[in-house]
Amino acid sequence: MSRVSLEGRVAVVTGAARGVGELLARKLSARGVKVALVGLEPDALKQVSGRLHSDSDHWHADVTDHEAMARVAREVKERFGRVDIVVANAGVATGGPFTDSDPESWRRVIEVNLIGSAVTARAFLPSLLRSRGYLLQIASLAAITPAPMMTAYCASKSGVEAYAHSLRAEVGHRGVKVGVGYLSWTDTDMVRGADQDDVMRELRQRLPWPSSKTYPLGPAVDRLVAGIERRSSHVYGQWWLRGMQGVRGYLPAVIGTVGQREMRRFADRLTGMRTGLVGAGGAADEQQRATLRD
Repeated sequence: MSRVSLEGRVAVVTGAARGVGELLARKLSARGVKVALVGLEPDALKQVSGRLHSDSDHWHADVTDHEAMARVAREVKERFGRVDIVVANAGVATGGPFTDSDPESWRRVIEVNLIGSAVTARAFLPSLLRSRGYLLQIASLAAITPAPMMTAYCASKSGVEAYAHSLRAEVGHRGVKVGVGYLSWTDTDMVRGADQDDVMRELRQRLPWPSSKTYPLGPAVDRLVAGIERRSSHVYGQWWLRGMQGVRGYLPAVIGTVGQREMRRFADRLTGMRTGLVGAGGAADEQQRATLRD
């Protein structure tokens, strides 16, 4: 599929304060894209915006808040005149045994990753319909294969994958393309945060190659940018993820068997695992909700 020039286009990136969202904003900006940054950390977003090459601005908003995201959509339209690209990237994660999981944190993963993606699309689809634009939904290897100790994250990413496929069928005839971006373990604050727990780190390292590796962020984001340029239906941050699609029907049984063996191995170390959101992004989300409660 041929690439289209991104020069002069307007892109919205959620979860843009760090990690995938921050680097994606920088790489899009380097191609002449005007970028609207959305996230929960206004100071960090302001710093990211200040480092971009092209015109940009930032908005503080929780992607699960319908009214806030509708306001952002209006203000982005007023600021830039149009929206051509939306990347629903905002996400959080938690790990550990489901039976010991914190119900609030578990629910929050679903709210941010799945509901927040839908809220983002709902807010910006009117603009994308006018521009015949492109929506990239960031999913994960977790959408392709289940994994123990990641029930909320796997459920949320499987959900956004199915939701995005459904949405593609609804809006394609109106000129809007919808893509799903798949990433394996990539060097971000979220993955580093998960690795702070010894059990989670060791369990991940025992996964079969190549899913046991942590991959550099730069090449993965380059693949996302290429997918945006091609308005691709499927974008793979690591080359081997494409091949996983052909065998995904067998993976639940394989993971079920291997996972039981590994859980028995770690059984005596599961008590007392941290149950909250992981990484700096998770901390920002928890701080935001604590502020709202006060």
